[in-house]
Parts: sequence; structure tokens; C-alpha cells
Amino acid sequence: MSSETTHRPLVAILSGAGISTDSGIPDYRGPQGLWRRDPEAEKLVTYEYYMTDPDIRRRSWEMRRDSKALHARPNGAHEAVARLERSGVPVRVITQNVDGLHQIAGMPARKVLELHGTARAVRCTHCEARSGMDEALERVAAGEADPACRECGGILKSATVMFGENLDPEVLTEAVAVAQACEIFIAVGTSLQVQPAASLAGLAAEHGARLIIVNAEPTPYDELADEVVREPISVALPALLDRIAAG
Repeated sequence: MSSETTHRPLVAILSGAGISTDSGIPDYRGPQGLWRRDPEAEKLVTYEYYMTDPDIRRRSWEMRRDSKALHARPNGAHEAVARLERSGVPVRVITQNVDGLHQIAGMPARKVLELHGTARAVRCTHCEARSGMDEALERVAAGEADPACRECGGILKSATVMFGENLDPEVLTEAVAVAQACEIFIAVGTSLQVQPAASLAGLAAEHGARLIIVNAEPTPYDELADEVVREPISVALPALLDRIAAG
């Protein structure tokens, strides 16, 4: 068998909120997103407000307690990504989501780069100790409105990147490397308007990758794309990835 027939291209998948809406998780930045409908809600995930206002922290913990993300299950799109990886195709997921659904669907955690962190863990803003979100929410349910770090008494927050915080430089560096190295770059369910994540699509195209955009609305990178798909993600993405798996 020739090397041409055995070659499996590195596939990078940049996923945004749109891949998780069929799992019941709302799109916070979309046309009907929470941040547009209720600008005050944005304060609950803004680092400066969170660190200086105990009432904001209390309301933030209430929001986390009621979050649909922690109870959501992967949908067919997440499962299609994991299925592609299991088929032997080299896959790396770069996600703007914090719901952890790619990993629950079966993607190895080491192959998922969470640009905006994870809602399934908490970290101390003072000593950086990490623990599970479930444990923190149990403390909230037991009456601790603003639970403090058990190690040092510092302020706890979700292990997500809030507005006003920088992305983890190591995660971003690895994401850039994947974008530069991949042969196929699929942007799915993302408006490609939030930087620096959006620029990864252009970077991949500049380095010769085939750029495929799967999104209901136009994006700033559509003109660079080799293929733009407007069909619903839960149908379009599995079909696209099965096609790639088949060679």
C-alpha cells in the first residue's frame, strides 16, 4: 500500500458555543445570547467585579449552581468528533467552550485544548489550588454563599477564563502550533469574532490547511474558507467528519 493511501491528515477542530446548543447549553454571545439580553449578567463573569464585590461572587455561585452546562450530555456533533479520533485520524480539538463535553463524548483530554478553561473545576485566585466544581457547589448548597479556599482562605472562582483575564499562554501556544501544523482546519459553531481564537482559522489557512467553516451565520473568515456549511451542526458535522474518516 502506498504512502498516499495510508496518509492520515492532521485535523484541527475549533469548536464554539454552537456545537453545544443541541445539548441544551445556551449561546451567550449569539444574537439572542445572555450577554446581549442582560448586560448586567456579564458582570458575574468579569474578573474585576468578581474579585472586588462579594455580592457579585454570591450571584456568580448561584449562576453556577443553576448552570445547564454541568448537567448537559454530548450530542451527535461531539460524538462525531470522538468517532473521528477513534478511526485513527489524528485529531486535535481547540475549544472555546468550558462545558467539557468533548471529553465526556470520548475525546482524550490530552487532545482537547480548552482556550477558556473549564467550568467543571474551581481554582483559588491566591494559591492556585484546584478542586472539583461539584465539591464547591455542595458547599454552596449547604449554606456557604461565597466558599473560600480550604487551603489558604483565598477567593475561589471557576477554572474558566473570565472577562478581563488572559488566556493560559501554554494552551494558546499549543493551539497556535496545531493551527500551523494541521492539514484540515474545521471551525464549527463559532462566530470567529472573539480573538485570539478566531485568528487561528486565518493562521491555519495561511499555512496551507484546508479551511472548512460550519456555522449558521456568516463569519469574517468565510472568504478564506475552502468550504462553508450552513446546515445544522448536528447533521452537517457528523456527515463531514465521516467523509474525512473515509478518506
